[in-house]
Amino acid sequence: MMMFQLGLVECGTSSNWILVNNEQISLHLFRIHAGEFICCITKMPSDKSPSGEKEMKTNRKNKTKTQRKTVDIQQLTSSGHRALQEGQPQDALTFFKDALKAAAQLQDSRVIKACSFNLGAAYVEAGRPQKGLDFLQQAEPGPKADRLPDLQFNLALAHKALGQNKEAAAYFLLAAQLYRSQGDGRNEGDACMEMSHCYSSTQNWSQAVQGFLRAAEGYKLAAMFDSAATALKEAGCHMIQSDQFSQDDITSVLTECQNVLENITDQKILGELYLSVGVSYCQLRCFEEAVLCFNLALGPAAQSPPLLAKVLQNLGAAQNALGQFGPAVDHHRLAAGLYGTLGCRSDQARCFSNMAFAYSQLGDEEEAAESFILALQGFRDTRDHLAQVQVCEALAECYLKQKKQQKAVELYKQALSTLRLCQEAEGVQDRLVEQLTQALQQSLTVPQRPHPLSPHLHNSPVAQHARKSDIIQRLASAANQKSDKQRGDVTAGCTGETLSGEQKASEHSHSAGGGAAETPDCMNVTSGFRR
Repeated sequence: MMMFQLGLVECGTSSNWILVNNEQISLHLFRIHAGEFICCITKMPSDKSPSGEKEMKTNRKNKTKTQRKTVDIQQLTSSGHRALQEGQPQDALTFFKDALKAAAQLQDSRVIKACSFNLGAAYVEAGRPQKGLDFLQQAEPGPKADRLPDLQFNLALAHKALGQNKEAAAYFLLAAQLYRSQGDGRNEGDACMEMSHCYSSTQNWSQAVQGFLRAAEGYKLAAMFDSAATALKEAGCHMIQSDQFSQDDITSVLTECQNVLENITDQKILGELYLSVGVSYCQLRCFEEAVLCFNLALGPAAQSPPLLAKVLQNLGAAQNALGQFGPAVDHHRLAAGLYGTLGCRSDQARCFSNMAFAYSQLGDEEEAAESFILALQGFRDTRDHLAQVQVCEALAECYLKQKKQQKAVELYKQALSTLRLCQEAEGVQDRLVEQLTQALQQSLTVPQRPHPLSPHLHNSPVAQHARKSDIIQRLASAANQKSDKQRGDVTAGCTGETLSGEQKASEHSHSAGGGAAETPDCMNVTSGFRR
């Protein structure tokens, strides 16, 4: 839901003496959680004394009408606010429209502007930003508009909803500055977060990062540690996408985020943030730090199966990258089981494929083949054609290690057949044809040799590993391009807004660290690095 600045009365009032129907009135504009102004009109004693009984009756009648309209405006505004809280924007619009009509009958510009403000903000919330912008602009009290942070915030929301991100960012910045001058860290943080999302939508990563960092400071001043950690997490994600920050700069922000996490008690939020920070470390190839974060996320995520599945999947993938294949198998298996229970076939297939790679590295080719078969079935069920091609290749490699050349031939044929359904597979067909040719040659020659000679270069573990790495990397690159087009966004969570785990996994997960050889784990199509 679009952020709409409404809430309970939380600060003082401002009074203005005005005249309505010859009565001296005190107009109070109550500031309601950064966004709504409820008009409360209090009748004050008149300094004039009526000269006759008829005039007194007229005055009493006017007083009664004014009081009734005042009560009507208050009740209608409160009802509109309540309707918004209950998720009924159309009802809220009706109440705010009636309040504006009642205010017009009072013929007081201050009350009319306050009601116009409410109606404009409600239109933005109801998905009619242009109409909302029109009423918000009517509510601008001349030069003083630049000193009202709530008005600037809602003007920014309207421009953002209209896709005018540059204008929206400018209004959010002005609102943030005004909130800061009032010592309002919470709403300063909200304005900076919104501003950063505007910059992110135009891929202005540097400005977005600065906004997120400023938001974190505001939230920390307001002791809103979960929001502060979220802002720091977003800053780190966007720094990774920018080429203007060093790895030390990024790790410094991620470390600060981890420090703030120590103040959070909400277990689900804590688990989600540790998960996201861990994925960021994976993108930086800091797999040891990533494993630490994922382990810290396990406890908080225990009561949320979807979150726990993601944590286990990421933990297993990071352990694959570190060469910790034994623990990785256990975590892949647990994640696959959870995804199966949740009905997430695609994610389950990725876990099976990563588990197959771990088994292969442990030398258990039979278990690896079984896991690849399960992965292949999952990708068939979800019609992920490029993933099917990748798993067919990996499974064929596994069969070649077991001297099952005929099965390998069938897998390469399946890969070529499925490849026709892939839009982006440049260079893959030639490689598959070459591998199929080699497998056919072996299938023809092996039965004629009861005692096989020394392994052909194709079967050398070193040669196999290098070729498989090349295959997986190329396919992962093609899969990334396809996945990027399907998602159409740059923010995975990071709300929108960081690169997704699948998009970055192949770039930062092939190395097991410590000088270990490249360790492809059917990366991007099967990667566990997910936010």
